[in-house]
Amino acid sequence: MTAETILTNAKVLTMDGARPRAEAVALAGGRILAVGSRAEVEALAGPDTQVIDCGGRTLLPGFVESHLHLVLGGNELTQLQLGGVMGHEAVAAAFRAFAARQPEAPLLMAQGAAYGIFGPDTTRQHLDAIIADRPIAMMSPDHHTVWANTAALEAAGILRGAVMPHGHEVVMGADGLATGELREFEAFSPVLALSGEMHLQLGIATGGEPDPWPSDLRQAMDREKALAGLKHCASHGITSMVNMDGNRYTCVLLAGLRDEGRLLARVKVPFHFKPHMELTELDRADAMRAEFADDWVMSGFVKMFMDGVVDSRTAYMLNDYPGHPGHRSDPLFEPERFKEICREIDRRGLQIAVHAIGDGAVRTTIDGYEVARVANGPRDSRHRIEHIELIDRADIPRLGALGITASVQPPHPPGVMDFPLGTMETIFPPERWKDAYLWKSLADKGAPVAYASDWPVTDVSVMRGLQAALTRKPFSDDCTDERLGLMESLYAYTAGGAWAAHMDHITGRLVPGLAADLVLIEGDIEAIPAEEIGETGIALTICGGRITHRGARFA
Repeated sequence: MTAETILTNAKVLTMDGARPRAEAVALAGGRILAVGSRAEVEALAGPDTQVIDCGGRTLLPGFVESHLHLVLGGNELTQLQLGGVMGHEAVAAAFRAFAARQPEAPLLMAQGAAYGIFGPDTTRQHLDAIIADRPIAMMSPDHHTVWANTAALEAAGILRGAVMPHGHEVVMGADGLATGELREFEAFSPVLALSGEMHLQLGIATGGEPDPWPSDLRQAMDREKALAGLKHCASHGITSMVNMDGNRYTCVLLAGLRDEGRLLARVKVPFHFKPHMELTELDRADAMRAEFADDWVMSGFVKMFMDGVVDSRTAYMLNDYPGHPGHRSDPLFEPERFKEICREIDRRGLQIAVHAIGDGAVRTTIDGYEVARVANGPRDSRHRIEHIELIDRADIPRLGALGITASVQPPHPPGVMDFPLGTMETIFPPERWKDAYLWKSLADKGAPVAYASDWPVTDVSVMRGLQAALTRKPFSDDCTDERLGLMESLYAYTAGGAWAAHMDHITGRLVPGLAADLVLIEGDIEAIPAEEIGETGIALTICGGRITHRGARFA
């Protein structure tokens, strides 16, 4: 068979144990035709073959982003970005300039606002002093807290408070009015709804679908938001992703892009199960799995939240938060009911992914998975825990023993990339630092590891994430070095992520017959100093045999 495309003169790292290295790769029909030496592969060239000289650059399987929020991230690309902006004057200048560019916007929304952006507390009065006559709001980097001004709270109907589900809170002041701080999705959804785009967040916020169903025009606009996110990800070498928000509507948008020939990555989308739901709601998860099951748009897994995040002290801990006696937060699912839910999801043959940050949440999640395994028997479930920022040492070997994937994010540990080290000093007791972000310990005890960014919570750049993974230092002298090596980290961003998503039969390795998903990075990855990897560019991204991104040298 003649190759359609040949990439040659490359340092090929296949992530395949049977043949880990090669010099060239041939592609045909959207799949990998051959992997081998230059002579072997170049012999497959015909008169119409596109031959790409890689110039000694590193060629890898396309990156698998194991945890991101695609449509939300794409939508946020046009919003005000406050990452690194601190203090009243700087925030005011940014908001007012943004407002001038958006004179008709019903909500002026900002992203990346640090928890200490105005000091110890952030209130509606801080935002009122910036803009009082238009609704404005800003989202924390972790996307679990929003701060809104009085106009936004009034327009959303929550200035005087609102009844919220367990774990979601409109924080109230001594004056009987909302302070402006809104914790978790249900609390800030009324403010986000002012933008007219709340239907994009229904999956992660409520587990629901748009009602009424969006018009053809609205769907076309929403597809463009998804496409903006896909283009951004393709520029970072990403060819597959696990989209951790979403619902059936998300799948419909992506399937529309697929049918138009504009889908730039393979995307897996969950059904979100919320604490208020009955088990019969899982029929919707079954229906999504049946409806979306090709190599490009797929479902087949259920996402749940067991807790919140450490910065707002909504992560569920086994011990008290420093300086807050008696406060450990609570699990969002009652543990015995969670076990029942896990049994039923597992019985249906669906995968489970649970957001669990605190050590209490992690333990509760493991307990649920263990009960499901005992009740239904072992199977190739590949259940996952997302984040695992703190874990009790006794629970570390349980992941490996139960085959639970540690789906973790190299950019998240404080001090390693964009999150300040101060979080460790204010949220985690110093004696527990040794139990935080224990990825190597988990891997050493047999847990499969998948890497991701959690974009737009952090930068989606895989190269920056890889640098973070390789340069992270122990928090203190009694902490172990929890870095995985270069090849282990690359595996977690490729084959490991594909396996964790049940996509290893499609992608993740450079093996004949698998999808032609590849990324060519600038330079020799094994020769680049770890502290410089984040600056390394993406020369080419190829998904399904089609070039989805060209760096400057291949433009």
